[in-house]
Formats: sequence, structure tokens, C-alpha cells
Amino acid sequence: MSTSDHDQAVDAPIPAPEAEERRLTPRQARQLRIVLSSVGMAAMAVVLGLRIASRSSVLVVGVYGLALILCGIVIELSRNGRTRLGSWLLGIGLVAAIGSDWLLIP
Repeated sequence: MSTSDHDQAVDAPIPAPEAEERRLTPRQARQLRIVLSSVGMAAMAVVLGLRIASRSSVLVVGVYGLALILCGIVIELSRNGRTRLGSWLLGIGLVAAIGSDWLLIP
């Protein structure tokens, strides 16, 4: 690398982020996933209580129990910085729980 190449590399402007582009910081993303998982956990607990009151089935307890465990796992993943994995698991898991409730539970 010659001297002129080195000077050009140092003097090259660094593109500034656009003011309109808003991205969450990693800390905000973790907190958002934790809040969403906590809300999902509370919702699953309420639905589990309502479903058990209307019809007592081991399948109901199993489906919603697994959804509650999944929300807890997502909270722990988010606390450890694995927010993308947690987001995917939360979305897929809750859709699977609702789908299995609709398809499997009479």
C-alpha cells in the first residue's frame, strides 16, 4: 500500500445514517421481545384457564403448557441477546399453538 493509498483510505468520508431510518438498539430489541413474550405468556395463561373451565382435556393443558414454556424460553433467549431467534420462535410457536388448538382440540 503506497502513501497516497493510505491517505485516501483515511480521508474517505464515512456515510452517515439517514435521519429517517429508525432502528432499535440491541437493548431496545431485547426489551421489546421480553415484553411481547410476557404479554404472550399472560394471554396463554388466560386462554388456558378459559379452555380448562369449558372442557377439561390433557391436550388443552399440553398445547397451552408448551406455549407457556415457549414464551419463557423466548424471554431467556432475549435476555441473552438472541433476539432474532427468539422472535422467530415466538411467532412460529404461537401460530402453532393457535393452529393446533383450532385443528386438534374438539
